Amino acid sequence: MKILVACEESQVVTVEMRKRGHEAYSCDIEPCSGGHPEWHIHGDAKKLVNGNVKFKTMSGETKNVKGQWDLLIAHPPCTYLTTCCNRAYSLNCNSARKIVERYKLRDEAIKFFMVFINADCDKIAVENPQGCMNTLFRKPDMIIHPYYFAESIEDELNYHQKKTCFWLKGLPHLERTNNLPKPKPKYVSKGIKTKGKSVGWSEGMSGIKGGQKERAKARSKTFPAIAKEIAEQWT
Repeated sequence: MKILVACEESQVVTVEMRKRGHEAYSCDIEPCSGGHPEWHIHGDAKKLVNGNVKFKTMSGETKNVKGQWDLLIAHPPCTYLTTCCNRAYSLNCNSARKIVERYKLRDEAIKFFMVFINADCDKIAVENPQGCMNTLFRKPDMIIHPYYFAESIEDELNYHQKKTCFWLKGLPHLERTNNLPKPKPKYVSKGIKTKGKSVGWSEGMSGIKGGQKERAKARSKTFPAIAKEIAEQWT
């Protein structure tokens, strides 16, 4: 299959697809960190989503995709879409000027999200955490957690709660692979300005150098077990 994994610098899903023999490419405005520049398109995913496109990978190879992609998976940035940022639109937290600026950025994020929803492709999956698209667009077709696909409760990489929404076209729901109990929430607070409150665990929130940008990048990475099941069940 010819597969585009948009907004994925980590290449976690792309690598799983490649393991199974598919012609998969990651694309992001960031260089790839997954170790395979020959599979990464460093640029704007909007120019690629409808197929019939020629492009260069980060390693300099020229590729030509004729017709539609067989599968489009997109992880558009959630910074201005997630419910976690709702407080930033309050005058209790920001000035009126900053709130207006943030609404403009949210509008841009919504338009970018819809580029993938409306792409000319028969099989589409768009991923995001719970956020404004659940109401401004429609409810997601599927909501999963990483622990649904963990190997055991000792699976430190995947046995976690992290609500993940998918909007689907032409694809089935991912089938859960275990009956493990719901793990207890994990909390971190070291190094984070919490004003005395605990902050719910999410990958990369502490111990990551490089500031907010690098923490956001770490949080956005697809859990290995979810990436594996995407590759297994959707191809």
